[in-house]
Amino acid sequence: VQLQASGGGLVQAEGSLRLSCAASGRTRSIDVMGWFRQAPGKERQFVSAINWSGGSTAYADSVKGRFTISRDNAKNTMYLQMDSLKPEDTAVYYCAAKNTPFTYQVGAAIRYRYWGQGTHVTVSS
Repeated sequence: VQLQASGGGLVQAEGSLRLSCAASGRTRSIDVMGWFRQAPGKERQFVSAINWSGGSTAYADSVKGRFTISRDNAKNTMYLQMDSLKPEDTAVYYCAAKNTPFTYQVGAAIRYRYWGQGTHVTVSS
């Protein structure tokens, strides 16, 4: 499985961005896709995840109510709509995929086997 993230950029606080992650290769092996982010000098943290077949979703508390994850199975693409952005959302955003059930440690980066290259999001105050 190969993942290609895109859509990052520079935006002012309270603005919006939409990230995309296109999957290719053995996409039928994917059970869950997710977004993680890593700010300079900080550990990679979970942002959101979606069950590829059933559509169940999970969000980090810090983004609930502001970010929305979705997927288009026909296009093998996952999206992250980010609204009401804050400077603390500044980070490199990575998309990832795993082939274990959604309920199994969905927020643990170590459980994700496949990773995209990351896209930069910068939110100015």
